[in-house]
Amino acid sequence: MQSINQYLEVLRKDYLQSPKKRKSELLNEAEERTGLCRKHLIVKLKPGSNLKLKTSEERKKRKCYYDGYLRTALVKMWKIFDRPCGQRLKTLLETETDKLRILKELKCSDETAKKLKEISPKTIDDKLKHQKETEHLKRKYQKKNNSLLYQKIPTKLSDEWDRSELGNIQIDLVEHCGRSAIGEFINTLSITDIATSWWEGEAIMGKGQIRTCAGLKKARLRFPFDWKEIHPDNGKEFLNWHLYKYIQEEKLGFSRSRFFKKNDNCFVEQKNKTHVRDTVGHLRYDAREELKIINNLYRNELRLYKNFFQPVIKLISKERIGGKVYRKYDQPKTPYQRIIESAEVSRKKKGELKKIYNSLNPAELKRTIDQKTKQLYQVYLKKNKSEKIKSEKKSNKSK
Repeated sequence: MQSINQYLEVLRKDYLQSPKKRKSELLNEAEERTGLCRKHLIVKLKPGSNLKLKTSEERKKRKCYYDGYLRTALVKMWKIFDRPCGQRLKTLLETETDKLRILKELKCSDETAKKLKEISPKTIDDKLKHQKETEHLKRKYQKKNNSLLYQKIPTKLSDEWDRSELGNIQIDLVEHCGRSAIGEFINTLSITDIATSWWEGEAIMGKGQIRTCAGLKKARLRFPFDWKEIHPDNGKEFLNWHLYKYIQEEKLGFSRSRFFKKNDNCFVEQKNKTHVRDTVGHLRYDAREELKIINNLYRNELRLYKNFFQPVIKLISKERIGGKVYRKYDQPKTPYQRIIESAEVSRKKKGELKKIYNSLNPAELKRTIDQKTKQLYQVYLKKNKSEKIKSEKKSNKSK
C-alpha cells in the first residue's frame, strides 16, 4: 500500500492538470498497475485526499476488553479445574469464581471477576490457545481382550442404555505396567455411572479374580446411590464365576461389550483417560507402597475433585444430514449437580452431598492431588534405583 500511495502521489500532479480525455487515460493506466477500483482511484487522486499512511503511533488503537489480567486469572482457573474445554470451564467460571476468591485461591479485581463470568466458551478457547499448545500431552493407548462365560452374559451396545436412569454402571481395568506386561503390577478398577458420570476408582495388585471382585465391592460402598446393572468388557478379571456369583446374590443386571468394540464401553473408557491416565500416568507401578499411595488418592481427593468440580457434557441427540453428523449436547454439569437434580436420590443423601460440597476447596484438592502424584513418582524413582543397585551387585558376583 505504501508503494501504491507513492505512485499515486506522483501521478496526481499530472492528473489534476490534465484535460478530461487525458485523465481517463491516466485512470486506465493506474487501474491496471495498482489493481484498485476506478472509483476508489478517483477519490484518492482528489486534491484533499491524504496519501500518506499513518504510523502505528498515529493510528487509534482498539481497546482490549479481555486483557492480560483476565488471561492470568483464566489460566489459574483452568489449571485448578484440570484443564477443561471452554464449554465446561464456562459453567465453572459462573459458579466457582466467587467461591475461590473468598477462599483466597484466586486473586483478581471485581472487574476481572465480572469478565470471567460473562466470557463466552469460544473466547475462553482463544485466550487459552497458547497455554494449551505449551502443555500438550501425548496419548498412550493399549488394549487387551479375553473371553469367559460369554454364553451366559448378554452383550449390550452403547445405544441400548437408558442414559437417564441411575445405577447403570460401566467398569474397566486400567493397567499400570509401563513398557512391559511381565510379572505382577498394579491395575486401576475404573467405575462410572452412565446417567450422572459419577466416578470411583480402586487400585488392586494384579488381575486376580478375587481381588477384582473385592475392589468392586469397596468402590460400590462409596457410590451415593444403588446399582442396577454392571457392564464390563470381555476381560477374564470380570467374566468369571466369582463376579457372576456376586451379581446373582445382589440381584444385579450383568451385560458385557462385544469383542474388540471399545465403543460399547465408551462411558468408562473416557474416564480411563481423564481420571486415571492423566493423573497417575503411564509408568510401571508394582510395589505395595505405590499401591497404598494410589488408593489413598482415589479414595479421598481425586473422587471429590472429579465428581464435585469437573463438569461433563452429555450427548442429547445425533442426526445425519447428507455426509455430516449433527450432534446436540446438554448444558455442562458436574456429577454432583446431576445427582442433586435427580428424583431417584433421597433428600437425606442430597443433604449429605451438599454438606460435603460446601466444605470443599477445589484449589486445595488440586494441590493435594499434585503432591500425591509427585510423591508417587519419587517412590517410583527410589524403587528403580534400589533395583538397579541389586542387579549390579548380582552381575559383579557372577563375574
